[in-house]
Amino acid sequence: MRTAIVTDTNSSMSPAEGKQRGIFVIPMPVIINGESFPEYSGISFSQVFAAMDSGKEVTTSMPSAGSVLSIWKTAVSQGYDEIVYIPMTSGLSSSYDAACMLAAGFKGKVTVVNNHRISLTLYESVLDARYLADQGMPAEMIRERLEGSDDPSIYITVDSVEYLKKSGRITAAGAAAAALLKIKPVLCIGHDRLDAYAKARGMHSALKKMIESIRSDVERYDPDVRNELIVGMAHTLTDDSLAASYAQKIMDAFPDISFKSLPLPCSVASHTGPGAVGYGLMRIEKGRLSE
Repeated sequence: MRTAIVTDTNSSMSPAEGKQRGIFVIPMPVIINGESFPEYSGISFSQVFAAMDSGKEVTTSMPSAGSVLSIWKTAVSQGYDEIVYIPMTSGLSSSYDAACMLAAGFKGKVTVVNNHRISLTLYESVLDARYLADQGMPAEMIRERLEGSDDPSIYITVDSVEYLKKSGRITAAGAAAAALLKIKPVLCIGHDRLDAYAKARGMHSALKKMIESIRSDVERYDPDVRNELIVGMAHTLTDDSLAASYAQKIMDAFPDISFKSLPLPCSVASHTGPGAVGYGLMRIEKGRLSE
């Protein structure tokens, strides 16, 4: 039984990386002033941030039904017997519900997973799914395993609250006050929504708060499963040296835990703007890191 793993670029995985890993990746549409571009292949992150900085309206949408069906049909044509499709969390997009409707007409070949993840945490779920499929686990069991996995943690702060104001995540009055007082909101991406978590004076304080929160989350786990944990950073930083500095902070805080850094997908970046930094914690399939 051959099982195809399919996701979209909300996972922070590019189609090119997906091809290398044997994973099908559907580009999310990035919409700039009403014109749609496929993420990674049709527009770069620098172009997205330049559009934001110039005042253009930047939004995203779920993949079209045609693009989803095209990838599924490609997988079947390549000899896969079943498909596990892992879109972004249903709490932040209609992608999951739309995929379930499409799957109903696909003769039982497609299993859609909703394990309430996004960006870096979704990326790791996709790799877990590929690992489980390679071990011979069938699609329905993969879905059950992913949906029953531990909830990840992800905290994010932004350089400017202006983009949160545009997306309706913060009021105009709140944005003005935050800018005046140099307050950095710390947000928590839960399994169903993006919520306010804390406030900090300046980026240094915000990063410290996020690391403290991750440290508290690490303590939920017994020491004997620490080798199944990953701490990560997802960001929209354009300064490579700054990104390396922020990554080093969390690596120094958790030297005994594996680390991963990825860009935030445009579906998140369109709300946070450039300069956003997120720290996360997730548990992965036992044995995968030792592959």
